[in-house]
Amino acid sequence: MPHIPLPEQLPGITGLLEYRLDTAAPIRELTQILLRGESTLSQGERELIAALVSSRNCTNFCEAAHTKAADILLGDDETARAVKHDIETAPISEKMKALLQIAAFTQKNGREVTPEAITRAHEAGATDREIHDTVLIAALFCLYNKYVDGLATVAPTNPAFYQTLGERITGRGYVRPPGGYPVPTS
Repeated sequence: MPHIPLPEQLPGITGLLEYRLDTAAPIRELTQILLRGESTLSQGERELIAALVSSRNCTNFCEAAHTKAADILLGDDETARAVKHDIETAPISEKMKALLQIAAFTQKNGREVTPEAITRAHEAGATDREIHDTVLIAALFCLYNKYVDGLATVAPTNPAFYQTLGERITGRGYVRPPGGYPVPTS
């Protein structure tokens, strides 16, 4: 049960964003820029970063939502699972392995990102901007995960919910729908 009253039909971060539209606007805008904006990393690769960080933070809602978005964008439901299990054996490029290790270090503590990790990423072909964006996405999802868990939001357990959410995320991105979310009628 959430620590504060939230719209029951909007679990996870969605209800929190509706609770404070003024703080939600910059959160949504930054997320849209980082996960859907122009980048040399694909949208699926950026969702992998979000899924990995959320998984390591044990934030069920965010992990399930971003895993499903990655699955849809990558066209399979094995890659994200494999990344969360073991980055080094996952079926991804060496560049993504290096970037995901940087994301994992960032999730633990930003100071865990070593010069060696940066060198590995550069040697695998990562640009400075890709490294920057990886760290920023990882840090941002640490914030989101703490936000969701700190206020004890609800995380549905039905996989169909996350399929629908993943489709919404990949189709519309992170912007609020015009007029907000429909309120269920009783």
